[in-house]
Amino acid sequence: MAIERLFKDEATEEKGERARMASFIGAMAIADLVKTTLGPKGMDKILQSTGRGHSVTVTNDGATILKSLHIDNPAAKVLVDISKVQDDEVGDGTTSVVVLAGELLREAEKLVNSKIHPMTIIAGYRMAAEAARKALLEKVMDNKQDAEKFKEDLFKIAMTTLSSKILSQDKEHFAKLTVDAVMRLKGSTNLESIQIIKKPGGSLKDSFLDEGFILDKKIGVGQPKRIENAKILVANTAMDTDKVKIYGARVRVDSMAKVAEIEGAEKEKMREKVQKIINHGINCFVNRQLIYNFPEELFADAGVLAIEHADFDGIERLALVTGGEIASTFDNPESVKLGHCSLIEEIMIGEDKLIHFSGVEMGQACTIVLRGASPHMLDEAERSLHDALCVLSQTVNDSRVLLGGGWPEMVMAKAVDELARRTPGKRSHAVEAFSRALVAIPTTIADNAGLDSAEMIAQLRAEHQKEDSSAGIDVISGSVGNMAELGISESFKVKQAVLLSATEASEMILRVDEIITCAPRQREDRM
Repeated sequence: MAIERLFKDEATEEKGERARMASFIGAMAIADLVKTTLGPKGMDKILQSTGRGHSVTVTNDGATILKSLHIDNPAAKVLVDISKVQDDEVGDGTTSVVVLAGELLREAEKLVNSKIHPMTIIAGYRMAAEAARKALLEKVMDNKQDAEKFKEDLFKIAMTTLSSKILSQDKEHFAKLTVDAVMRLKGSTNLESIQIIKKPGGSLKDSFLDEGFILDKKIGVGQPKRIENAKILVANTAMDTDKVKIYGARVRVDSMAKVAEIEGAEKEKMREKVQKIINHGINCFVNRQLIYNFPEELFADAGVLAIEHADFDGIERLALVTGGEIASTFDNPESVKLGHCSLIEEIMIGEDKLIHFSGVEMGQACTIVLRGASPHMLDEAERSLHDALCVLSQTVNDSRVLLGGGWPEMVMAKAVDELARRTPGKRSHAVEAFSRALVAIPTTIADNAGLDSAEMIAQLRAEHQKEDSSAGIDVISGSVGNMAELGISESFKVKQAVLLSATEASEMILRVDEIITCAPRQREDRM
């Protein structure tokens, strides 16, 4: 009896077979959930929160969907995490990585049922993943040397990434926007300097790329509306009239004149602060906090443009882009780094007035202004653009490119099948299973487009037996098409990340043979 009381009353444990079943089922359920969003004809999901305001998100971005789920199954959580990592690392392929991991586990379940040990399966999967990666490496194209061709590659990748998103209708327009924005980065993967502003109204086609930086604020009353050759001080400081701040103290006065004196002292204090700021020799002051009327007046008199309450992301990015730093004390002007730009002016987008900084220090800075019918639409458009920008900036660094449309999976599956035939012993079953899991991605793409997937995959497999075939699924015409001619390309880095992450995740779940759930902590009665 002693041993059975190892855990507390409420704690549960699942052993061996049951634990494995629980983790397989959880992982497969997650994979099936996002499966329908894969590919150019993927569907969207509506996510409704139970919090205040019941905010609604409409999206088909795998990472966004999985991030919003509250999941109890531990294996499912592993898949959610790999999609997050995929999103942070390369920005796209979040759905593919989950679907592939789910398929690997589905295959593994069959093998486990036919009495093959999980460690054998893992060994087979490892060999298969290595073979698949080698097969991809042999087929990559790299046009880094030829700038024109490389730009075309980027354009194709952007089109492919966007074709499965909400922007697919105007994908050429947006592909051009994203390629231009990423080319300005000159090889850096820091997407901070590309700002995305969402303004409801107009249609998605009205979105444009603006060279420079746009701050979503109005210019104050009576201030200069246009400043050339601007010196900008970016600050985070309180500019409300400095009250005499002695908390809990009472000030007793015996006449109104004394009140006026206190007010005068307060004003004097403010005037000094404003004078200190003006002494930096600036003509534009951007503050994170409010600026009250009195200091605003003082700035206007001095011909300094004061912008208050700039949102924090905006102000950090503004400091980065103009080459300044955020200051909060103004006693020694020589230590404060000012930002510079050649022109500040007020522009109109739709109904709103915004402030436009052009000719900034950081040449690669630009702003993408998104227009669209509703905030939901704009949020989804922003997510899609973010994916495209991430993939492109990664591709600029690692310029290896593959064809898309299920082609890479077929190439890998073929190589893995050949490996399975050469491998003796039980591991060969696992290697074969890996190849079946890879084929599941083009199968899903075909299924989502309402095509006959069994027929398509059979045709694809036959095509890929030829040397250097570039056959993939052409979703638009609903047949097997030539990916090179159709210009469907993907980034090698994304594919490699999908392959390796999915293999590692499925391996981790396969190793599980016991699940122990702790007892919930009881609330003590505080009576």
